[in-house]
Amino acid sequence: MLLELRVKNLALIEKAEVSWKEGLNILTGETGAGKSIIIGSVNMALGGKASKDMIRQGADFAYVELIFSVEDKEKRRRLQEMDIDLPEDGTVIISKKIMPSRSVSKVNDETVTAGRLKEITSLLIDIHGQHEHQSLLYKSKHLQILDDYAKSRTAPLKEEITGVFARYQKLSKKLEDMNLDQEGRRREADFCRFEIEELERANLKEGEEEALTADYRRMKNAQKIMECLSEAYDVMEQARVGTALKAVEQAAEYDQGLGGIRDQLYDVDAIIGDVSHDIRDYIDSFSFDEEEFVRIEERLDLIHNLQAKYGADIGDILRKLEEKRQRLEELENYDLLKQRTEQEWKECGGKLETLCGQLSAVRREEAEKLTGRISQGLEDLNFIDVRFSMEFSRLPYYGAGGYDEAEFMISTNPGMPMRPLGTVASGGELSRIMLAIKAVLADTDDIPTLIFDEIDTGISGRTAQKVSEKLTYIAGSHQVICITHLPQIAAMADVHFEIAKGSDGRLTTTTIRELDETQIIEELARLLGGARITEAVYDNAREMKRLAMSSRKEKGTGRKK
Repeated sequence: MLLELRVKNLALIEKAEVSWKEGLNILTGETGAGKSIIIGSVNMALGGKASKDMIRQGADFAYVELIFSVEDKEKRRRLQEMDIDLPEDGTVIISKKIMPSRSVSKVNDETVTAGRLKEITSLLIDIHGQHEHQSLLYKSKHLQILDDYAKSRTAPLKEEITGVFARYQKLSKKLEDMNLDQEGRRREADFCRFEIEELERANLKEGEEEALTADYRRMKNAQKIMECLSEAYDVMEQARVGTALKAVEQAAEYDQGLGGIRDQLYDVDAIIGDVSHDIRDYIDSFSFDEEEFVRIEERLDLIHNLQAKYGADIGDILRKLEEKRQRLEELENYDLLKQRTEQEWKECGGKLETLCGQLSAVRREEAEKLTGRISQGLEDLNFIDVRFSMEFSRLPYYGAGGYDEAEFMISTNPGMPMRPLGTVASGGELSRIMLAIKAVLADTDDIPTLIFDEIDTGISGRTAQKVSEKLTYIAGSHQVICITHLPQIAAMADVHFEIAKGSDGRLTTTTIRELDETQIIEELARLLGGARITEAVYDNAREMKRLAMSSRKEKGTGRKK
């Protein structure tokens, strides 16, 4: 559930904080007061585009913050799987800072990408605006709605189909690559043999390059090494530590306190003697083998040439050798391998056909239930004698979501044939149809917060009353936030907010406040009365609010506890 919205320096809003409630949250206000900015700020926080032009005049940045409370255990688990650090109370804070040069989004104080942000917020909130109900014009949206409705049955099948389809695509690509002519296969096999022979003849070993490089550097710098060691030996021989030790031993005969210094000189003399001996042994045993040096140089040249052709290091080259052996085996056993691949492709295709058929059968069965419930919902929204169904056709190819193509069909007048939804419905009708769909999905989806913007486009009178009842029904199981200009819808509010615009003569500012009972009646009267509000209009507003609350109780559309 969405607990709070905080906005700072966004367009006309200098500072606004809104505490949302359960049930139906209604926002009203004069035209141009900034209602769209409120929904726009939510959209921005959820990952929508944020222009620097939205920063309030005179401000350095704009800021939007949404605070959610996640109580559902499954949602908490899924958020934790997304590496969201959730506190014990399940609070999720989503923020967006909009600056002239860039925007930064954070979830619980951790910076996130736009893609990851949308993945997270899709679990928490759904915004329904004009763009979404216009999406009903596209058939792909219709199948998605059906799959969302029947997800307990369609999701497992779609997941299995996705895996099988990926394998089917891989095998199809493999068969396509295998369709080489005989001469082409012969040339490729000859070249593979040449490369395999070249690599096998090299007989490379892991770690060989490092060892050879160390030997090469030592032998190439042999003269410098000898010069340095000889100098070191001469210096150590001249250190005269033995003379210093004898002098301290004599002094220690008269002062026992010098015993520590004497012992340290013993150790130094022994260490210098050992090191000098080791240096002399190294010098005496060092030999420079010209033939070995040439062999190492040639071996390193070979390794470097092979690296230029096959890989960055010996490990890469050895992996490439194995790949070429496998490819040669494929070419030499081409007919048998192609036969096996074709058989596997057919079996995979058969399994895909079966799974897609099962998914299609489930969809058709669930489509009857869904369209029946949508039809009832449309009647509730004042569509008289409406008929609503779903028509299926089969695509000529498989996909990760099956082979179905589906489209909603509708007839809004008696005697008229069923026609595709996108070619029949007007903008206002699409809005109501989407609302009917949302009401049906409200019983199956688990998104806790729904925002409706422009849901009342093109409606009035009795239809507006029907829409208000449908919104109230959805608010029985979800938190609903709705912007409206219709009093019939506003009267149904569990909590009512007013958006207003004012000016201090210098800057215009949009504010939002929660209304008390008296202020609610005043706002309903404004929606009802227009320019001149009389006492009769106030009486009408009071009666509308009373009837709205009474209707909710009678129909059981109040908030489900």
